[in-house]
Amino acid sequence: MARPPELTDRPALARNRARADNSALFLHQEAAAEIKERLSEVNRSFRSVAIVTGFKDFWQRAFPDATIVPDDDVLALETEAYDLVIHALALHWANDPVGQLVQCRRALRPDGLVLSVLFGGQTLAELRAALAEAEALVTGGISPRVLPMGEIRELGGLLQRAGFALPVADSVSHSVTYATMTRLMRDLRAMGEGNALTLRRKTPTPRGLFAEASRIYSTAFSAPGNLIRASFEMIFLTGWAPHDSQQKPLRPGSAVQRLADALQTAELPVTLKGGSETD
Repeated sequence: MARPPELTDRPALARNRARADNSALFLHQEAAAEIKERLSEVNRSFRSVAIVTGFKDFWQRAFPDATIVPDDDVLALETEAYDLVIHALALHWANDPVGQLVQCRRALRPDGLVLSVLFGGQTLAELRAALAEAEALVTGGISPRVLPMGEIRELGGLLQRAGFALPVADSVSHSVTYATMTRLMRDLRAMGEGNALTLRRKTPTPRGLFAEASRIYSTAFSAPGNLIRASFEMIFLTGWAPHDSQQKPLRPGSAVQRLADALQTAELPVTLKGGSETD
């Protein structure tokens, strides 16, 4: 059987990032500030930090003492060399996100922390809907134009699959307003987040598609002041490299107190099929 194409065209992604404008990386600024705040709440000093990202210059300025490595398929991380690995706004483009997290875990010392931030499924929902509706009207079909991004439940499961202990997934949403859809798409290109999908349409865009999409966008997703809104969902994944000192779930059946007693309520028997009862 033929191997299915990878989601991301990595050379195209590299070209998009090379054209990025540092002044447009406001979402990276938000992500870095959120990460620093979260780390300040952890009762731990991190002395050996690695950051996986496609935007080396920005994250090196944000964390001057960190080792910066590109988000290649094979990460340039030493085994058990770090007590903190940050995967910074790049995992949504990974062809193998579980593999990326497995490599991060192997790079951590026991009881080391991984903190990954990536764009989630609600990101650019408005643009996705407007382009899909417009393309269906203009051409009778739909082509991949916006990166499909995972929902928080799916992404939280990646940490467990990668072997992390104490996994946590949560999200922070941002709503940004723009004058037009064209300004939004120009900003996405400046962020290095343009279309780098392997199956993207590589022929000229049909005449009138973007005009129709812009009309749909401004009608369906308007904001006060004759503007349009764009959603960006940043999902934060936190996990720890396993260590004997970490809390572990109790073995099933090892409880020493009944739940009904703790809740100070009566416990009712369950009637099984056939009429028998059990506690």
